[in-house]
Amino acid sequence: MEQFHHVSAAFLELEKGYQEIIEDITKRMGAGMAKFISKEVETVDDYDEYCHYAAGLVGLGMSKLLLSSELETVTPNWEQLSNSTGLFLQKTNIIKDYFEDVNEIPKPRMFWPRETWGKYVDKLEDLKDEDKSTKAVQCLNDMITNALIHVEDCLKSMAALHDPAILQSCSIPLIVAIGTLALCYNNVQVFRGSLKLRRGLIAKVFDRTKTMDDVCGAFYDFSCMLETKVCCILYSSLECSLF
Repeated sequence: MEQFHHVSAAFLELEKGYQEIIEDITKRMGAGMAKFISKEVETVDDYDEYCHYAAGLVGLGMSKLLLSSELETVTPNWEQLSNSTGLFLQKTNIIKDYFEDVNEIPKPRMFWPRETWGKYVDKLEDLKDEDKSTKAVQCLNDMITNALIHVEDCLKSMAALHDPAILQSCSIPLIVAIGTLALCYNNVQVFRGSLKLRRGLIAKVFDRTKTMDDVCGAFYDFSCMLETKVCCILYSSLECSLF
């Protein structure tokens, strides 16, 4: 907070219309996230609601700023697509940050929905126990599968952008996110420490992402990595059933 005066000064330099958008989104985010100070994330609907407040509203705010600036134009379902794109990013962060969040001092931060993890363990903290690794990975894959339902909306949202610089700045975090999910899928290391893509790989994403074709190509590559992991699981299950 010691540096907040810089934020305030920059905010006051913006045009009134931009200030109103940022003020509205910030108020809604704060009020929404405050609900979860005392409320646990019980259901998948709760999970979606929390992610809406934490990141979906950011997506909506960004879209409103771009539309207000006339750098981009209104497209069908833009609000739903913007929100879904924000949910994709937030869910990825919640998944990859499990170990860091569950070990938070003085109190764990628990954003995984009980409706999901309750199918595998009695307590969310149990997922980091080595003797529960199999259940933990199954739960992890369940969480990642839920996040992947937003991929189509992410691509539609990016395809609607016209300005190359805006496309690049908005799509790179999404590419890093799906790459992170591909890395985390079926990977017990999520429960041993936070996983991140290699810096060299992220640098390549920055360097090679210029057009929508590049975005689709990156999503395809990471989707193939996910497909390979899923096929390995299915193949192993088939072998076990045969013997």
